[in-house]
Amino acid sequence: MIAANSSDKKRIAVIPGDGIGIDVTVEAVKVLKAAAAAGGKTLELTEFDWGADRYLKDGTTLPEGAEDMLRRDFDSVFVGALGDPRVPSMKHAADILLGLRFKLDLYVNSRPVVLLDKRLTPLRDRDEKDIHFIVFRENTEGLYVGMGGIFKKGTPDELATQEDINTRKGVERIIRYAYEYARKHKLTKVCMSDKSNALRFGHDLWQRVFAEVQKEYPEIESNHWYVDALTMQMVKNPAQFQVIVTCNMFGDIVSDLGAQLVGGLGLAPSGNIHPGKLSMFEPVHGSAPKYAGKNVSNPMAAIQTVAIMLDHLGWTAEADAVNNAVRAAVHEGKTTRDLGGPLGTREVGDWLADYVSKQGVAR
Repeated sequence: MIAANSSDKKRIAVIPGDGIGIDVTVEAVKVLKAAAAAGGKTLELTEFDWGADRYLKDGTTLPEGAEDMLRRDFDSVFVGALGDPRVPSMKHAADILLGLRFKLDLYVNSRPVVLLDKRLTPLRDRDEKDIHFIVFRENTEGLYVGMGGIFKKGTPDELATQEDINTRKGVERIIRYAYEYARKHKLTKVCMSDKSNALRFGHDLWQRVFAEVQKEYPEIESNHWYVDALTMQMVKNPAQFQVIVTCNMFGDIVSDLGAQLVGGLGLAPSGNIHPGKLSMFEPVHGSAPKYAGKNVSNPMAAIQTVAIMLDHLGWTAEADAVNNAVRAAVHEGKTTRDLGGPLGTREVGDWLADYVSKQGVAR
């Protein structure tokens, strides 16, 4: 990541959310504290009860002025997962999660796809060296901005529209971020994916901007796949990819496919980033309310998300310590049942925190 400053004290806002979001956030915070202590760093954590319980109690979703308060008082925001069947409209989840993405202008959704153990992939004859790439999803435009409407709802003549918004500024900055990330990490390939053969206006813009920006990075191999072909290639030959950049909806879809290639959503972290500014970090999986409180949910995506956040904040050694712990847990079978292990949510968090504390932070 393009890191913020790396001072020895950080203030983190924590929004556990709903369902298993609460369960996995407890374990993520446990490992976060262990990594900070091992590195001799100081954390100030403040928890906010923004979720379904609070919404059902008094109607609060994202309080007025919350984004300004977060910018002023915190270095980062960590979110568990949001969503509850008691709120069928999911208004609270949309207001909080999408609200913060748009209001904080978190235009980079960063989703690493890293295979930790070859036994976890459903692909035949593939191992850790074959599946190691990152997806950058444009996070503030596209079909997810909510522009459109319904006319004559509930009648035989009903009409629904959904608008796909693409701006030159938005497209250019996410493509440029992908190239800058590749250059910084000494990667040699960037792939842009769109559907410009069918979406002839919005994705023509993606094509033209990609062609212009790639000229500034001659040392990096640039290639393009239509999104349907990209999904096929991710299954056929994932080793060809290092950095993938695409629009909001396609990024959502291909990163979930990527998660399944490495073991499922229980190993799918993400960051919502504005370089150099307050950013928000969350696991990709949902809130799965029926599993809440049962000590069965996999906390590793949330804990890997902690590593992305630490790296973004400039605590790279602490991030490495967390990632090393997760990799060791997978290799040693210290996992929840979805990954073939015998442990519960809390026990995985305890094992990882203990591993980080004992191994320390490399300098």
